[in-house]
Amino acid sequence: MPEKNAIAPESAATEEQSFLLTDAQIRDMITAVRAQDADTVHEFLGDLNVCDTAEMLAKVKEEDRQELLAMFGEYIDAAVFTEMDYELGRKCLSDMPPAYVAAIISSLESDDALSLISHLDEDQQTEILRKLSAKTRAAVEEGLSFQEDSAGRLMQREVVAVPEFWTSGKTIDYLRAAAADLPEDFFDIFVIDPAHHVIGHIPLNKLVRANRMEKIANLTLEETIAIPADMDQEEVAHIFRRDNITSAPVTDTNGRLIGVITIDDVVDVIDREAQEDILKMAGVDDGDLYRAVLATTSTRFRWLFVNLLTAILASIVISLFNATIEEIVALAVLMPIVASMGGNAGTQALTVAVRAIANRQISATNTWRIIWKETIIGILNGAAFAVIAGIVAALWFTNPMLGAVIAMAMIINLFVAGFFGAGIPILIDRLGGDPAVSSTVFLTTVTDVVGFFAFLGLAAVFLI
Repeated sequence: MPEKNAIAPESAATEEQSFLLTDAQIRDMITAVRAQDADTVHEFLGDLNVCDTAEMLAKVKEEDRQELLAMFGEYIDAAVFTEMDYELGRKCLSDMPPAYVAAIISSLESDDALSLISHLDEDQQTEILRKLSAKTRAAVEEGLSFQEDSAGRLMQREVVAVPEFWTSGKTIDYLRAAAADLPEDFFDIFVIDPAHHVIGHIPLNKLVRANRMEKIANLTLEETIAIPADMDQEEVAHIFRRDNITSAPVTDTNGRLIGVITIDDVVDVIDREAQEDILKMAGVDDGDLYRAVLATTSTRFRWLFVNLLTAILASIVISLFNATIEEIVALAVLMPIVASMGGNAGTQALTVAVRAIANRQISATNTWRIIWKETIIGILNGAAFAVIAGIVAALWFTNPMLGAVIAMAMIINLFVAGFFGAGIPILIDRLGGDPAVSSTVFLTTVTDVVGFFAFLGLAAVFLI
């Protein structure tokens, strides 16, 4: 089997891609698994890092993945399951004995352990919890008590906290003595009072530079942002992005320190939320790549059914002008252009608005400014494309008035696209809905109906 990451001398392209898991390596791994060649499998898994192993498990066939996990699962790092797609991780863990899953969860830090078990069915969670130690079980159960997508679910319970009356020397000695119980990675040390309320924090680099006799109270930075455990994870991500922090303490309802959120978890949240918004705009769910065919079909059917209803509404508008279309067949050729341009222009405005909402860039002070900006952009683009479409239509069908009609319809529809493209997601957000989910359906309906009505209506007035 070729050595992982070996750089082939044939070309620079091969060298540039040498750090990636190749298809040839995956095929060699599958061959070794099917042949039950334990030595080759062990060697291969030993050469892979956590992310490569997760990628390999995601790309192989389900039966090969099940065989690999059943026969050689003990050689796979527990952290691999935290790097998987949620749906794939759930499928893999669901096929394993509860005792084995409990062993995986016990070896992870609290935030990763909670993330894994929270995506399993309740019956599986119950079985796994019974196999955990009392300490781990209590921590996981407390984490599960927090609302999904909250800071309490996101936080890591392993946190470094010291009293303010210690010296920097005593703190460093404590960190060395308690190394086995400390988080794997941490950036700040939180300073607490006797009631476990957060007073401030000390960046790790500031501590190691301090004189050993320096009081912790003198090093403490008081502008610490404490995050309530019930805060939504999107709001947490916004705070990290806005204030450029690497970690933040999490407090309970009494203000006591119960955990910490670090930047690596927030990066995952930002990535996951962005992916969810993109998927929702297309009417698909996270994990569709690994979910069963019937389950995925059912989810997408509902979205497509809504789109069917909106398409019927647009068709009804067209049917109102049957006589006009029969009189001038060219209208049937040209009317999709107006609707399509409106839809695309509206999607541009909608995308800008949804992103601004996600980044907390819209408030009552600038809502109308953003809407009117997108409206003006729609009008200007409408005027530009009105000239182009009008000239093309006039020359194509040798009918200057037809060119004027499509030009007027283009301006109207792109004006509407800009206004509603920005306005619909903002309105849905103000009403408490998710603008990424339903904005596209409403916008498509508006641009199609207005586009067809404006074009055919103007044609009925000026051409018939």
